[in-house]
Amino acid sequence: MARELSHGERRSMRPVTDFGTAGIISGFRGPYAGGVPPEDLEVVTPPLGGFGFAELRRMIVIYVVLVWAVTRALVLRVLRPRGRSFLEAGYDGAIDGFIALGPTFVKLGQIFASSSGMFPVALSAAARRCLDEVPPFGADAVRRLVAEDLGRPPNQVFSHFDETPLSAASIGQVHACTLPDGREAVVKLQRPGITERMKTDLRIMYRLAGWFEKTSWGRTSGAKAIIEDLHAVTFQELNPALEAWRQHRFREKIGAFGDNTMITAPEIYWNYCGPHMICMERVSGLPMDQFDAIRERGIDGQLILRRGAKVWAEAVMVHGPFHGDMHAGNIWALDDGRGCYLDFGIMGELTGDWKQLVRDLFYTCLFDLDFTRVARSYRRVGVFPPDVGTDEELGERLGMIIGPMVTAGMGSLNIGELVMQSMDLMKAYNATSPQELVLIAKQLLYIERYTKGLAPDYSITTDPFIVKNIFPEEAAKKAAELGQVFPD
Repeated sequence: MARELSHGERRSMRPVTDFGTAGIISGFRGPYAGGVPPEDLEVVTPPLGGFGFAELRRMIVIYVVLVWAVTRALVLRVLRPRGRSFLEAGYDGAIDGFIALGPTFVKLGQIFASSSGMFPVALSAAARRCLDEVPPFGADAVRRLVAEDLGRPPNQVFSHFDETPLSAASIGQVHACTLPDGREAVVKLQRPGITERMKTDLRIMYRLAGWFEKTSWGRTSGAKAIIEDLHAVTFQELNPALEAWRQHRFREKIGAFGDNTMITAPEIYWNYCGPHMICMERVSGLPMDQFDAIRERGIDGQLILRRGAKVWAEAVMVHGPFHGDMHAGNIWALDDGRGCYLDFGIMGELTGDWKQLVRDLFYTCLFDLDFTRVARSYRRVGVFPPDVGTDEELGERLGMIIGPMVTAGMGSLNIGELVMQSMDLMKAYNATSPQELVLIAKQLLYIERYTKGLAPDYSITTDPFIVKNIFPEEAAKKAAELGQVFPD
């Protein structure tokens, strides 16, 4: 998650003169003005198993930094006890080390912070600093990166470019700018040298995770799987051209059915994009987890949530690709009442059969509870072997497990939990599920969190509006039965 800089930090970083307006080139065309070359959209994912001199040298640095950070925290705990235990002090020290070691370790800390049920409470609490304490890189690097990507320094391309970042995150940081035609925009810059650093760090983490899993403490930790999941998405995030292209595609598909006018994603300004930077429309609003602030502004949070969930469901089940990182920093309630998706570094896209499986899950839970349909979809994607019962028998078993949860009342079943149950079922039959299904489950759990904060009595499982464009006749009939009128 990006860190918003304090007023003091902004003031201390402010240059004597900013980049100004003199010398702007008329008719400037950036490298992507005529389209993104196909090779720039390719994701190169290095193997996790490699280990050489660079990894050995970096491992020594990691060891020294972490030992120093933890030791320092424990010493300070002795000198200035403040009610914290030594264990809590040690975790705080480790997170100090994570932040000092840079993006890969900050990412790992974010996993600790956002998966509190999997890790000690004190560790998850300490790791929350990785969500908002990422230091920015300096103005010299900013100027150099823009010049390398666009072939010109910022003062020759933009009418204004603020070298003090609006926010900083593990992968990059965001700067405000104004285009020559007066449009307000932001530039998202990737951190210098981040690809090589993360490649090296992930290889080290993977080796350490393997060693940890051989201990009595780590045998059931799933440490290697955590690093594998991180590795699977990291190098997609490290391709800004791909991120910009996916954001562009997602934005174009929002209005594919002629509605969804109250949900948006920032427009990409291709003329000012490059291999390591994205230039896009600037928006203003509140992250979706600022529940009190949203209510204070008189914004209908539940309506934004419903509209946003509908757009996302259509991306999953019809269009593709879908947003795969819907934490609150990436989902905003805008000042004008619209909902907005941000940050498209992590996205997924299902193949036809898997899209059909998700459609069948939604249809069954919303309309008829016929789990034979779900069993048939499971078999189609290879979950159930041919010799394991008929579709009707398997559907009956699924109905006995899931049906009561659906009929027990509003909000009693979360589709995210159902997808997680589906993956557990696949493991039981040694079936392989796509990584995208994990992303879907995570995003549905994010939606559930926003639901609890904005509309505790609401559930997408029972809302036909979510599938209004996917199953139009059935959704209209269900809405009539519920006495519900669909919003615009």
